[in-house]
Amino acid sequence: MLVVGFPTGALQANCYLLAAGEGEPCVIVDPGQDAAEAVGEALRKHRLSPVAVLLTHGHFDHAFAVAPVCDGNDIPAWIHPADRHLLSDPLAGISTESAAFFGGQLEMREPGEVRELSDGTELDLAGLRLTVDHTPGHTGGSVMFRSGTEQGGRLVFSGDTLFAGSIGRTDLPGGDHGAMLDSLRDKVLTLPDDTVVLPGHGPTSTIGRERAGNPFLLGLDEPAPRRGM
Repeated sequence: MLVVGFPTGALQANCYLLAAGEGEPCVIVDPGQDAAEAVGEALRKHRLSPVAVLLTHGHFDHAFAVAPVCDGNDIPAWIHPADRHLLSDPLAGISTESAAFFGGQLEMREPGEVRELSDGTELDLAGLRLTVDHTPGHTGGSVMFRSGTEQGGRLVFSGDTLFAGSIGRTDLPGGDHGAMLDSLRDKVLTLPDDTVVLPGHGPTSTIGRERAGNPFLLGLDEPAPRRGM
């Protein structure tokens, strides 16, 4: 399996290309701000043919280049319906302070073809099978994409649900801290320890490493105390 990753834009969001190998079809995960040129260079370098763009969520730093990348390659974008509105209204997903930084002007549009994701869906794309986990919390439509088998090579594109040593913020429009805790408990901590985590920002990690040392995960997988009458 070939994974090509690089940070893009002012917020250094990670964009990834996933393929069975060099010269094969691929999927593109989270082509964010200023990603279009870097994606094109990676496609040419590794002789990859894109078949789809997958979005972990709709924030502009992960989705800003979705329209030019999709329309330029005649491929669809996949996103959870709860975040689809952010593709054409990116200011709806950021803070008032951030909106002011952009002068209240941040324009995006949907690509020509958008397909909607749902929890548990298995996508067969580029000769790969990816499982969708809906992980609301950072946004209402946040998802993770899992790939690999029990025999090895397991990985998860965690978006802004899980980082190395941290988790995504929940104080932006559409964020929900309680939902984030449920997602971490039910969708993240249930993954095998050898699963490689490819996050939306920062370095890679593993589920085992995060289970042992991420302060936001410690104690989450313990049974909740029983309440008295």
